[in-house]
Amino acid sequence: MKTILVLVAMTVFAASTTSLRAADAKALWDANCAQCHGKDGHADTKMGKTLNAKDLTDPKVQSAFTDAKATQSIKEGVKENGKTTMKAFAGKLTDGEIQALVAYVRTLKK
Repeated sequence: MKTILVLVAMTVFAASTTSLRAADAKALWDANCAQCHGKDGHADTKMGKTLNAKDLTDPKVQSAFTDAKATQSIKEGVKENGKTTMKAFAGKLTDGEIQALVAYVRTLKK
């Protein structure tokens, strides 16, 4: 009986931690990414259009990069033709926060 209770408690804890991470990732997205990529990832904001930000809901866009590449882009930023199109977040976000954002980006694919 104790074993069952421990397993149930561990499952509830894991589920609540996952939900908390998802909520944290959404808050990080809203605070750091939505200005360009939009709340829903379509990149249809004024800034997103100016910088030619990627529509992260597009399956073709999503398949064009790995999680490692997304992590690198968030950490180091993105430059195209010598122009910074996405600022670096390495000094602002922790590795855990960046991983949460990458996982969140993957949920945007339609």
